[in-house]
Amino acid sequence: MPILILSAILQVALVVHIIKTGRSTTWIWIVVMLPLAGSIAYLLLEVLPDLMAGRAGRRIQQNIQDVVNPAKSINNASQNYSMTDTVENALKLADECMKKGMFSEAKELYTKCRKGLHMHDPDIMHGLATAEFQLNNYSETKELLDKLILENPEFKNPYAHLLYTRALEKSGDTEQALKEYEVLDISFPGPEATYYYAILLKEKGNNEKAMYFFEKIVKTAKTSGKHYNSIYKKWISLAKNEYRI
Repeated sequence: MPILILSAILQVALVVHIIKTGRSTTWIWIVVMLPLAGSIAYLLLEVLPDLMAGRAGRRIQQNIQDVVNPAKSINNASQNYSMTDTVENALKLADECMKKGMFSEAKELYTKCRKGLHMHDPDIMHGLATAEFQLNNYSETKELLDKLILENPEFKNPYAHLLYTRALEKSGDTEQALKEYEVLDISFPGPEATYYYAILLKEKGNNEKAMYFFEKIVKTAKTSGKHYNSIYKKWISLAKNEYRI
């Protein structure tokens, strides 16, 4: 009974909040018809982002929306593209396709955008190269990135450098990949490149050097703040697992 009373009080409070703040009246129906799930959704999607103003709040809201309606972003991008076939809309849809693992569709869109003034656009070429890599087309990835640098010598992107290095590795040119990883270990923001470097060293039988870099990732995480550990949680966790072996 106390839980039911608390739930009812929360519903009333949220309905009042919806009305006072001028939110969509659809929220009233959601909160009333779905007492628990509706209240939680309203708190997370409407109240929490207001409390956490700025970029952080918007990011949290977007993450929650992705969970509640994971197809919303790609549906919106697809609708905009179907209504107005522009390079901008095509690229937005391609980016959404990449996020959803639809690499063939992304490749088609990036390829379509590479025409006229956009033929050698570095961002489009990088996007296409990333799609090719995800489709296991490693020689095509490397070829695209070589052309990218040839046509845009001023282009500096550590993620493109890492992609090129991984394409070298996957293509079997491990010696050159190791040289590139050595550079990336110093210049790449975060531990991702260092992790791949250590994994390749381990695969090549250089366990001592591999463990040095796994340890480096773990130690850096220990001396870094929560923000760093949050952003690079995946790579830190993977390095810790390797370091414990």
